[in-house]
Amino acid sequence: MTPETETAFAAIRGDYGTDSLRRVERMLEPGGGDPRHPLQKGAKWILPGLSATPWHDPHGYPELAPVVDALEAAHPAVKEELTAAWAGRREAFSDYEHYLTRQEDWQALYLYRGGIMVEESAGPAPTAYQVLKEFAVDTEKICPLLESHFSILLPGAAIAPHCDLWNFSINLHLAVDIPDGCSITVAGETRSWREGKCLLFDYSFEHAARNDGERPRTCLLVDLWHPETTVPERLALVALITEIRQLMGDG
Repeated sequence: MTPETETAFAAIRGDYGTDSLRRVERMLEPGGGDPRHPLQKGAKWILPGLSATPWHDPHGYPELAPVVDALEAAHPAVKEELTAAWAGRREAFSDYEHYLTRQEDWQALYLYRGGIMVEESAGPAPTAYQVLKEFAVDTEKICPLLESHFSILLPGAAIAPHCDLWNFSINLHLAVDIPDGCSITVAGETRSWREGKCLLFDYSFEHAARNDGERPRTCLLVDLWHPETTVPERLALVALITEIRQLMGDG
């Protein structure tokens, strides 16, 4: 760790106790702490002690349930506004830039990025913007290291199997507009989305998606803190990853 990260960690231990960052410290040891599930080997960091479960019940965590409930209740308005934006404000969308790739047939409208709300998106997607801000951002349930965006997979598009960077955040999908022929596979188990409902999964496990339908598949994706992480761990992970990104010229 850099001196800056050491200083940040020391301050967190001072506030929360000497053992508050034990799991983060284990993650940074040679070998990365606990043994990994075979389908997590592509992830860079695995925080030990979190449930090694690919699929999660979106209503199963008291911390996350208000976000899920609010998004599902807002679905009719979210879909109507997004459909209108896709038809009339296409310039608001862009190719999705994953850390591994960029795809023209995978479009995105960002609501939260770089640790802040994307104010320009309040126009084309006002309901989603407000619900996200009130229930995920203002409550600090969103992982500020990542983002929230509408993910539009065009007909015939496929997202190749891959692991995301870590397991200490978790991916929530609100199914906004789902044609027949769409699927998502996580750790070898394939499911589909139910329009108006949420899916929750650990994207440190290998996952892939495809749209074999006849119109775009649209989900609202929100990167939330894994509910089994603690407040001091979250503070430490933000300090750690932010410093790494700065050293790599990506922050």
